[in-house]
Amino acid sequence: MPDFAPSVTRLIDELKRLPGIGQKTAQRLAFFLLRADRGQALALSDAIREAKEKVRECSVCNNITDSDPCLFCTSATRDKSIICVVEEATNIQAVEKTRQFNGLYHVLGGALSPLQGVGPDQLKIRSLIERLKGGTVEEIIVATNPTAEGEATSVYLSKLIKPLGVRVTRIAMGIPVGSDLEYADEVTMMKAMEGRREV
Repeated sequence: MPDFAPSVTRLIDELKRLPGIGQKTAQRLAFFLLRADRGQALALSDAIREAKEKVRECSVCNNITDSDPCLFCTSATRDKSIICVVEEATNIQAVEKTRQFNGLYHVLGGALSPLQGVGPDQLKIRSLIERLKGGTVEEIIVATNPTAEGEATSVYLSKLIKPLGVRVTRIAMGIPVGSDLEYADEVTMMKAMEGRREV
């Protein structure tokens, strides 16, 4: 005999497909939605439907947007001579929170990972190179994650872009503010030493 009605089981199964959601969390969410009033539950389904229908990738930078080109690409106040390259659209939020960067973005859609079958052709590198052909871009800031894949992507992009006469920089990495040196691993400490600056 099944534990739940078939429609409840289907809801739980669909919720389990979300990242970080296991069986118990999916059950809690399903029963929360079932207990919620009809309007609240339908508002969630409407929001999902609307996002799936309206949201797409920007044709210039590949950011997630509901207007094409996106607000960054069409802004008259952004510095068009600098492009910050990130792995995923969600990384843009982290850069924007600093309120220090006023250039444009380019979303690769991942990082090089031969073991996962992700090569240069699976990333949006070609469109980045096309953006550089206009001659207005002076610097590319590579803001990929500080992982082996992010580093490999950074090195690959540098070798590809430098011959075009565009400056390529990499975001600094090292010890996070507020942490203790005794907890830093050797790679993090090495990056912190390499990225040191005069005070």
